[in-house]
Amino acid sequence: MKVLVIGPGGREHAIVRSLLADPNVSEVHAAPGNAGISTLVPTYAIDANDPDAVAALATRLAVDLVVVGPEAPLAAGVSDAVREAGIPVFGPSKAAAQLEASKAFAKDIMAEAGVPTAMARVASNAEEAADALDTFGAPYVVKDDGLAAGKGVVVTNDRDEALAHAQSCFDAGGSVVIEEFLDGPEVSLFVLCDGNTTVALSPAQDFKRIFDNDEGPNTGGMGAYTPLEWAPEGLVDEVLERVAQPTVSQMAHRGTPFVGVLFIGLALTSRGTRVIEFNVRFGDPETQAVLARLKTPLGGLLMAAAKGELAEAQPLRWSRDTAVAVVVAAENYPGTPRTGDRIRGLKKAEALEGVHVIHAGTRLDDDGKVVSAGGRVLAVVALGTDLVEARERAYDGVELIQLEGSQYRTDIGAKAARGAITVAGPAAATKAKS
Repeated sequence: MKVLVIGPGGREHAIVRSLLADPNVSEVHAAPGNAGISTLVPTYAIDANDPDAVAALATRLAVDLVVVGPEAPLAAGVSDAVREAGIPVFGPSKAAAQLEASKAFAKDIMAEAGVPTAMARVASNAEEAADALDTFGAPYVVKDDGLAAGKGVVVTNDRDEALAHAQSCFDAGGSVVIEEFLDGPEVSLFVLCDGNTTVALSPAQDFKRIFDNDEGPNTGGMGAYTPLEWAPEGLVDEVLERVAQPTVSQMAHRGTPFVGVLFIGLALTSRGTRVIEFNVRFGDPETQAVLARLKTPLGGLLMAAAKGELAEAQPLRWSRDTAVAVVVAAENYPGTPRTGDRIRGLKKAEALEGVHVIHAGTRLDDDGKVVSAGGRVLAVVALGTDLVEARERAYDGVELIQLEGSQYRTDIGAKAARGAITVAGPAAATKAKS
């Protein structure tokens, strides 16, 4: 099986790495890739958001499967163009990608499917925003209705800050979704979908804020770990039954079947499990941690989803280890990140036991050296017998990475390692054995 992976980031590097470990995958190609991906497979400098360019490349390479990584190509209709070219593709159509491209659309689907989520209102001007904020009260949750790479959400106790974020979205010609605040720990769950059948991967937890103790602005994600020993038993089954399957069934009923991965952001609140948001692709950096533990060959799973054959898939197999991913970000991220700086220590980090480095915002300079090329530059991923060991190994690797002005969180998985995460209310139960 020949596979083409579309995208430039850490998620795509992790996918490529897992595909190369699949004995049934003979070739992997990537476009546009990054410095890390280019050391593993051939890469092609195309515009990943151009449906015709992606379909043409897939046809020229005669691949058996295309895997679309990021949300922007999906919203642009890349999957549709590849399907029209007669090639199986893992990734939803443009119509189905509205589950992420429009939060208002996602709320409509959740309402139709009876999915438990936060109460919300759509606002298109300052008066409507102010009324919604006062209806729900603090903490205020304001979401850009469109794609924002994980950074279009403001959660604040400052009403003026919430209004200012809403106004910035209005000024850009958009609208916002204003929601009630959901308490409790958050969980990320990837669910593979083939239009009818749903198969869940191992739950993970990520860290959106830029600084330790969940302070500072939101980012695309600063780290993640899996499995979640503190999660309630039966959580995955509950989410499949109450969230994923009803959503996929509703999308099929609408005539827009969902094929790909449904990324479900959850809050385990005092009133039960609630959906925070849907994404329509693997989340970054959770993918780096989750795929590090997956023992079932990835290529076969993605092909089964693309061809509507997930119902025939065997139960997934997982490593007993815990995985931790720590993101190293550029100076000034999530603002305007500093780029073009040499990255050193990569080989030293990868020489550590249980450690590998996933590239995200990297490229090769004219001398063939790896330099920074984005906000989130790379992730150090480590496997360990438990969360404590995995954290130690990951941070040992981070310490070996040299990038001027770089930043990272020191508390990825720390609270869970201390046993300090609790689930209250209806969601609480005996510990899960994921």
